[in-house]
Amino acid sequence: MPIYMDRHAAEGATPEALAAAHQQDLEVQSRYGCQCFTYWFDEHRQSIFCLVEAPSRQAVHDMHRAAHGLMANQIIEVDRSNVTAFLGRLTDPQDVEHEPIREPAFRAIMFTDIANSTDITNRLGDDAAFALQREHHGIIRQALREHEGREVDHAGDGFLSCFSSVSKAVESAISIQKAFRSFNNAGPPAPIQVRIGLGAGEPVADGDALFGSTINLTARICARSRPEQILAAPVVRDLCVGKLFTFREHGRVELKGFPEPVLLHEVDWR
Repeated sequence: MPIYMDRHAAEGATPEALAAAHQQDLEVQSRYGCQCFTYWFDEHRQSIFCLVEAPSRQAVHDMHRAAHGLMANQIIEVDRSNVTAFLGRLTDPQDVEHEPIREPAFRAIMFTDIANSTDITNRLGDDAAFALQREHHGIIRQALREHEGREVDHAGDGFLSCFSSVSKAVESAISIQKAFRSFNNAGPPAPIQVRIGLGAGEPVADGDALFGSTINLTARICARSRPEQILAAPVVRDLCVGKLFTFREHGRVELKGFPEPVLLHEVDWR
């Protein structure tokens, strides 16, 4: 049976009221063939995200209506492994028991990509390039471990990662670039130059994919980055105000799939 994530606007909601609403869902779920797994509450942004196994979107609507009347603004079908990769769990946190959940689902997204991978392969050949790629993977994963990041996916030269903290994402990006600078200064068979894009957003927004709009934007930002550069969406810069980071305005750029130019900011890491 499919699982769905829904988004509720929660203006004025409290963690205690949402915990009670979750219990009401649990009381009526069997009538609609549903199983409520857990929820996330972003008190700052006043948004709720519920995770429900159900026969259909309509069943989720009907269950919420009968339980408490708090209707979802949007419902999307999601993959279990993607939920775990981005949000870290499929059920209630173990340490909350019957306490209200105060964990937001907002995540920072990071894309990294080797900018000169074709040059490396042409210069070294497939076997040596593959060995260098393993060095790259190790550096990326070490930075994720050190800064509480989670690897969501990787294909070839690129990594998609997420963070519950925007500042941790920026710290990780800076750590990655510094690590590759040190690696290249040590005289490897070929230098590795990485470009990085940073974005942030909620799991259910425009479209029908988990973090779909944020992932698309962040991927486009990464593609526009130069070697050894970190570019960030405006939301990343805004959420880092007061932190010990230096952002420079990069300018408005046209990104494929986005109707208006997007103002990007460069993270000064050197």
